[in-house]
Amino acid sequence: MQRVFAAVYDPALERVERRGLAALRRRLLGGLTGDVVEIGAGTGANLQHYGPGVTRVTAVEPSGPMADRLRRRAGTVAFEVATVEAPAERLPVADDSADAVVSTLVLCSVRDVAVAVAEARRVLRPGGRFVLLEHVAGTGRLLRVQRALEPVWTPLVGGCHLTRDPRPQLLAAGFDLTGVSATRLPMPALVAPGLVGDAVAR
Repeated sequence: MQRVFAAVYDPALERVERRGLAALRRRLLGGLTGDVVEIGAGTGANLQHYGPGVTRVTAVEPSGPMADRLRRRAGTVAFEVATVEAPAERLPVADDSADAVVSTLVLCSVRDVAVAVAEARRVLRPGGRFVLLEHVAGTGRLLRVQRALEPVWTPLVGGCHLTRDPRPQLLAAGFDLTGVSATRLPMPALVAPGLVGDAVAR
């Protein structure tokens, strides 16, 4: 199942990338500098959007088939990319060593959101940025639909949960959310409610 999901991931997102997701990635990542840790790096869709200030990306991905595709993509960029197969809840990265941690469409599928964001805070230097591009639970009728579909959706779409909202866990882990805003992502309605921006490590 992981191999199939890895094979269809990029084609499945191709349309929404053209509709604005790629531009959003570029806006969020283009100004980053220094050492970056990317959790749930997938097939490496973010790599082309990092700016010239980035010196190294530690790309953490738990799925072997996704990591294989990530390694191939890593050879196309100018900066150093270290691909590591590990979950977001157990980052093989030293404390206070990263200038930024990046999470794009990842927190919906981690096993434990609280542990994953605590790990992001652990590896960030004080004042470091946790860059987020995440779909979250909707409200009203959409939330009711998401709740109804989630038991079927989650096992079919790589463990993705439709009804998560990581803001409470981010606050509890010690992040300032002033730079994070709710938005509508250029994605299908079911996953359009989103959070975008920089959570700053306090």
